[in-house]
Amino acid sequence: MRLFKRNPFGHILFIKKWLIRIFGGITHKRYRGFNQLQIEGSEIIRDLPDTNVLFISNHQTYFADVVAMFHVFNASLSGRTDNIKNVGYLWQPKMNIYYVAAKETMQAGLLTRIMAYAGAISVERTWRAKGVDVQEKKEINPDDTENIKIALNDGWVITFPQGTTKSFKPVRKGTAHIIKQHRPIVVPIVIDGFRRSFDKKGLRMKKKGILQSFIIKEPLDIDYDNDTIDEIVEKVEYAIEQHSSFLKVIPAEIIKEQEELNKTRQWEY
Repeated sequence: MRLFKRNPFGHILFIKKWLIRIFGGITHKRYRGFNQLQIEGSEIIRDLPDTNVLFISNHQTYFADVVAMFHVFNASLSGRTDNIKNVGYLWQPKMNIYYVAAKETMQAGLLTRIMAYAGAISVERTWRAKGVDVQEKKEINPDDTENIKIALNDGWVITFPQGTTKSFKPVRKGTAHIIKQHRPIVVPIVIDGFRRSFDKKGLRMKKKGILQSFIIKEPLDIDYDNDTIDEIVEKVEYAIEQHSSFLKVIPAEIIKEQEELNKTRQWEY
């Protein structure tokens, strides 16, 4: 029966659709109301194929980042350009959007388990456990990479290649291996303001009146045959603006411009 149609991971699409609608309705004012989400480049979304697209982004909270992406992607596909006005775009959401998340995070409680049903690809982090870097790295679980492959074959996948919400941490080579092996269209996204708006988990709103930025860039130019893993890692770091060179001295005029922008992001008591 169509009502019980499932995706490749066995999730009933009817249930997933209603979870996206409900969570989308609950969270909409967090990006358009209490805070303002400033979007650039959303027209790029409409030109993408239906499958084998990998979104890479810097990471600021566990959940608020990816929820914003569900809003922006579906709004764009519904004809909106650089805005998420009128949450009605979630009535018929794109059902084959997935996001990579740490298994320990998604199994932490009932709420996160419910959220996982909306599209999480839970993976075991080999470099961190319970928020702490581990000394002895674990072997990569082949089931994790296989699940990412299945998700790419079925639709779009969102990943945060640094694997942490801390800024300027190195990009994990696992992302580069996935890119080289499965040859997806790689779309970079750069976000800001989420760390000031929400707590670390991205579930509780911390401040109001924050200007959040969400920039979608053109797909990366990758030579899947000849680019090395290290070269792909470097391209990813530059694309999501997390390369170490971004920490170097910034021209005075850029700093002044950033200070003016930050005035709109300040929370007034």
